[in-house]
Amino acid sequence: MYPSMANELHKENSPYLLQHANNPVHWKAWSQETLSLARSANKPILISVGYAACHWCHVMEAESFEDPEVAGIMNRYFVNIKVDREERPDVDQLYMTAVQIMTGSGGWPMHVVALPDGRPFWGGTYFKKEQWMAILKQLGELYKSDLPKIEEYAGKLTEGISLINTNPPSSQQPLPTLADIRNAIAGWIPYMDMTHGGRKGAPKFMMPVNLNFLLKYSDLEKDSQVDTYLKNTLLKMPSGGLWDHLGGGFARYSTDEKWHIPHFEMMLYDNAQLLKTYALAYRKFRDPFYLEIMEGIFSFLIRDLLGENGEFYSSLDADSINAKEQLQEGAYYTWTKEELEDILKEDFEVFSKVFNINAKGYWEHGNYVLFREDRLENLSLALEIPEPQLRETLESCRVKLLKQRSKRPRPSLDDKCITSWNALTITGLTHAYLASGEEKYLELALRNMKFLEEVMIREDIQLSHTYRKGRTGDIGFLEDYAFLIEACITLFQAGCGHQYILRARYLCNHVLDNFFDEKQKMFLFSAHNDCALISNPVEKSDNVIPASNSVMAKNLFTLGAIFGNEAYNTLATQMLGQMREDFMAYPYSHANWLDLALNYEMPFREVAVTGPGAIAASLRLQERYLSNTLVIPSETSSSIAILKNRYNSDRLQFFICKNQQCDLPVHTLEECIKQLEAAT
Repeated sequence: MYPSMANELHKENSPYLLQHANNPVHWKAWSQETLSLARSANKPILISVGYAACHWCHVMEAESFEDPEVAGIMNRYFVNIKVDREERPDVDQLYMTAVQIMTGSGGWPMHVVALPDGRPFWGGTYFKKEQWMAILKQLGELYKSDLPKIEEYAGKLTEGISLINTNPPSSQQPLPTLADIRNAIAGWIPYMDMTHGGRKGAPKFMMPVNLNFLLKYSDLEKDSQVDTYLKNTLLKMPSGGLWDHLGGGFARYSTDEKWHIPHFEMMLYDNAQLLKTYALAYRKFRDPFYLEIMEGIFSFLIRDLLGENGEFYSSLDADSINAKEQLQEGAYYTWTKEELEDILKEDFEVFSKVFNINAKGYWEHGNYVLFREDRLENLSLALEIPEPQLRETLESCRVKLLKQRSKRPRPSLDDKCITSWNALTITGLTHAYLASGEEKYLELALRNMKFLEEVMIREDIQLSHTYRKGRTGDIGFLEDYAFLIEACITLFQAGCGHQYILRARYLCNHVLDNFFDEKQKMFLFSAHNDCALISNPVEKSDNVIPASNSVMAKNLFTLGAIFGNEAYNTLATQMLGQMREDFMAYPYSHANWLDLALNYEMPFREVAVTGPGAIAASLRLQERYLSNTLVIPSETSSSIAILKNRYNSDRLQFFICKNQQCDLPVHTLEECIKQLEAAT
């Protein structure tokens, strides 16, 4: 055994890595030192990627990584590297691409076996113990007996990964037309579940980036079919067990098509984005139910994920300890009928009808997952109970059950702070403020931004990607900058001050200097000087989180409009043109690009609101759903292009502009709204 061959994860700061610190597997963290160790030992590397809230990661740990027999095989043949995908999204993206090329699918835990230099030659996800041991023995012996064959395959696979990550654009790429966007929607509609909402089939992910785009598209195109789909989705998601009916907040995804049985892990990024989605939906449809969902997400965030310094933690685990002292998925959130009857007493009958404590709501092992089949006002008619009385009864039940649940062992908390996810939360909270007018949302957004400013932004404007217990992690990735720029723009629009839009421009220029790849006309995921992987990923497809390149393209468009910077807008146009074929073929995976395309193909307006009372007036304007409209408020004189020479200290003015060319100002909100309606 080599002297340095031991489990070294106790040195790490990631909760996920620390969970594995006592495994008999000789885990290392990802580093150049670990790769050097593999080269000196002439061993392949086994890369295991997961995250703290991942249920199947815990299952595989219990079945395999805690087993001395399995660990013996892993230690004999490999240098074993454990990676927190949230801490190192660059490593995760690179090897997920490899696994998808090799197997056609992906997921977590993800496993890759690679040469000591990092070039992969085998990959997969979850494996049962016996299968895992057999695979590892076979791969370990193959490495010894036929290394040239492995090196040849690894070389070809690496070429394939590099081809995906380095795809130079054609010299001329036309912008997508409105007909292209309509055709993309036509190709998308057959996959929309008009009964249950979301995408047809199971599992079901919420995909807020898709919902945000469809809200905008249906508003601009007056598409009643998409409107119906949106309203159904926005109702069904929080009616099912995906939504925590007691404490608020969404789980990561539904395992069934009805949103009933969730995968119980609760992620910051989902809830942050859904705050924005429901805020936009409220501004468009004015349904008070959406305000209730925003309030529930807010309650979840401050109760379960808010740190003492204003930072937001990453996630709650899917698993927790049940009444039998065993680790069980969903134990914290599910109930037996006997428990509910004992706690709720005479209110149980009504509660059971509303939340389906019956065959429909049954899950497994005697447990029920709460879900509603209809809006409360409709249930009140069906049950012949006045709605105020029904609400009062259900609120009493909720308080009792929440009190009882607080006595249960809580799911484990991943208490690391991720810059990109916190920035998403700032954006979500600010949109909730714009929609509702409730100051608590903005106050929390500004508190979180102060934390990022003081802890995550380094003196040289570089960002840290993670923070936990006084320690910052690696240099930030493109997603950190892209989402923080978006958050700064949103705070500026909400009237929080020019410093935010100036910071957004400063961060954007830093990204252009350090992440932009001239050949591809796209941004690399890691900065030029910070990537030590075999290939630097280029993230272009939107997923549960929008692609960092699509976010940057939209940031460039917005900053170009505010600052009159043609270079920003030209680059956004180039990036969008490159993606035309992709979103025509796979619109579901490119919604944020489609959103940007609407800015070019439908009337787009900038509204500069200046003078005394400008912020209050702009907030009243932004209570409305303003698709393809950018609101820029200022109560002081400014040299920013869209505001320059448009300030009068004596009068409130609304300038409606297109490409920096503005109409004569109007002086009341009503006149501004009338002009906007005429323009669209």
